[in-house]
Amino acid sequence: MTSSASATKTIRRALLSVTDKTGLVDLAKVLAGFGVELVSTGGTARSLREAGLTVKDISDLTGFPEMLDGRVKTLHPRVHGGLLYIRGNAEHEAAVAAHEIQPIDMVVVNLYAFEKTAAQPGVAFGHLIENIDIGGPSMVRSAAKNFEDVAVVTSVGQYQALIAELKHNNGALTRGTRWRLAKRAFSTTAAYDTAIANTLDQIVGTKNSSSSLDSDAEPPAPDQAVALATWALPPNLRINMPALQSLRYGENPHQRAVLYSDRSGLGIAGATQLQGKELSFNNLVDLDACWELAQEFDEPAVIIVKHTNPCGAATGRTILEAYQKALACDPVSAFGGVIGINRPVDAEAAAEIAKLFVEAIAAPSFTPEARERFAAKKNLRLVEVRNAPPRPVVKNISGGLLLQDADTGRVTEDELKVVTWRPPTAEELRSLIFAWRVCKHVKSNAIVYARDGQTVGMGAGQMSRVDAARFGAQKAVLPLKGTVAASDAFFPFPDGLEAVAAAGATAVIQPGGSVKDDDVIAAADRLGLAMVFTGIRHFRH
Repeated sequence: MTSSASATKTIRRALLSVTDKTGLVDLAKVLAGFGVELVSTGGTARSLREAGLTVKDISDLTGFPEMLDGRVKTLHPRVHGGLLYIRGNAEHEAAVAAHEIQPIDMVVVNLYAFEKTAAQPGVAFGHLIENIDIGGPSMVRSAAKNFEDVAVVTSVGQYQALIAELKHNNGALTRGTRWRLAKRAFSTTAAYDTAIANTLDQIVGTKNSSSSLDSDAEPPAPDQAVALATWALPPNLRINMPALQSLRYGENPHQRAVLYSDRSGLGIAGATQLQGKELSFNNLVDLDACWELAQEFDEPAVIIVKHTNPCGAATGRTILEAYQKALACDPVSAFGGVIGINRPVDAEAAAEIAKLFVEAIAAPSFTPEARERFAAKKNLRLVEVRNAPPRPVVKNISGGLLLQDADTGRVTEDELKVVTWRPPTAEELRSLIFAWRVCKHVKSNAIVYARDGQTVGMGAGQMSRVDAARFGAQKAVLPLKGTVAASDAFFPFPDGLEAVAAAGATAVIQPGGSVKDDDVIAAADRLGLAMVFTGIRHFRH
């Protein structure tokens, strides 16, 4: 086959069929100004006519009416033939002439809003299925495949650049532009199909099943409200996220890195950077760690993180008080760290935080006065974050991926099991709950010493629990006497508990579940410690 591919192609006929009408009339007027024939469908044609534009109905092009409640409009040889035939190819030219197929040089399509429909509470199963676009993706793929001759436009965000190029090239588009549009088009249909497949995998059928991989359940009735099993682990893992930002490098300078987005605009990936240098790979990882820990608390909380481990965490009546308490835990490690805050940052807190060198601060917002305080620190990164719902955790292993639920486990005071003869005091109990929430976010093996909404010592990432207990005590710069201790997993032997007691802790919170629990409980009673079991483990690797 031969092709008449050239650097520019003049647009003579365009087919427009869009769900989102934003900017449509402006683009269509420019096309019409260059003498382009506009062909359209349904509501799109109506919008163009209301704007005073001349439009040919798709049925006039195909010689066939729209039918089946709009399911069949563009699925016709005179549409796809006009898109797919290779201009300048003698056999193709003869075939389209014989069947009176006219060339279509541009397709402007955006697809049915399937994901928005799926997100509607109580949406009927039949309505959801009806919002699976068939004709749109088919036209997009046909046009993208034949990008040498056809331009395919799939996003409102592409309109302004296209208008500028059409005006510059007197109604023509370059080969490079058509190629970029085609790549975006295939990415769009891939993401669309992924969204459909993932949603259908989550639909709870009419058969109850405890398995998230069950594929035998019957689909709901058409008028039945769709229930999505957000707990389900998918039978096929499909990840389709656009690249949001190329990073200078990865964890180390010799590693490449890119930030991808789930398109939600939430969480650290969707944060708005207000000032400072470009966020690095390590900044983003650490910001995510401190932001997630800050969300554990209802009261004002400040978390200082270094290499994904908290080196200070505290709650207070104000952000300033919480920051001062968090910093006091380990002021040496806090230097050069990142900070996560669960409240808007005010001027008083900003003035104090600005005294410390930190890489980045994440918060829901910063007051104008706070931003003025930080403005002098040109390199300090300030990011405003909207909280994201918990997402499954993905880990790479050689030959595959591991997927697990996010660790959303929490315990209340009423759920704790007192296992020692001495129960914790009310003050100890509050500190135990605080320490437990922090310990969940510390790398295993983890021991956290805390008192009155303030961490005092962190034993993070040790290979044995007794070493974690000793290391946490060694790191403490505040008095350990009268603290409580949290352990992310059970004490396998009494030695770890004895190290905690020797450091000055008076109460302990841990999951329990060791074959040596009785020995550990006996040691706690002998040492006069209060100890509670949570029944939940918080390993973090």
